[in-house]
Amino acid sequence: MNQTHPMHLRPLTPIEARVLGTLMEKARTVPDSYPLSMQALLTGCNQKTTRDPVMNLTEGQVAEAIDELKGLALVVENSGARVPRYSHNFMRGVGVPEQSAVLLGLLMLRGPQTAGELRINSERWYRFADISSVDAFLEELQDRSEEKGGPLVVKLPRAPGAREQRWAHLMCGEVDMSQAAGGAGASGATEEDVIALTRRVVMLETEVAALQQTVANLCAQLGVSPDGS
Repeated sequence: MNQTHPMHLRPLTPIEARVLGTLMEKARTVPDSYPLSMQALLTGCNQKTTRDPVMNLTEGQVAEAIDELKGLALVVENSGARVPRYSHNFMRGVGVPEQSAVLLGLLMLRGPQTAGELRINSERWYRFADISSVDAFLEELQDRSEEKGGPLVVKLPRAPGAREQRWAHLMCGEVDMSQAAGGAGASGATEEDVIALTRRVVMLETEVAALQQTVANLCAQLGVSPDGS
């Protein structure tokens, strides 16, 4: 097993997890723009959608996180291009299969989720056959031996009014169970309500991503920056 597993060294900071998760997401959702430039990575980290919590990072914070992640063999800088570009090395660095990496990336970006939510949110990353397959990979990550680096996810206590338990990642260390238990379900929404709403959000996110790509392509043709500068 690759001994560069980050949990053998130290937990990630929230900013490092956001940078890493963003690289993992964009590698799958916008492969034509990947590896990412610093500006594209910064924009992805600070997205207002599909992020929990929403962050407002500076370029300096992202650059510092990249340096740390490079030291952990989780991020690679692609040299040779006019502008430095960055890619992730998550599966090899952590020692997990593709499906497990997808689930961890989603948890790092969106916070705790049920297996059903993870299956829906992963549609643009990887298509799981059913919820039971998601559960199987989550349980494998939860039961990971100490020899391999220990558990990478934890199943949270059932929240008030919730039918399903949520999962959280452990890439940033242990989770505060007392806070996590009250984080969802208090509204009384059923799992079916959450899934229906999540499907709607995923559809809208896909449309927004397509529009953003169109704008980026037009700006590139016109030789202007998307922010108007």
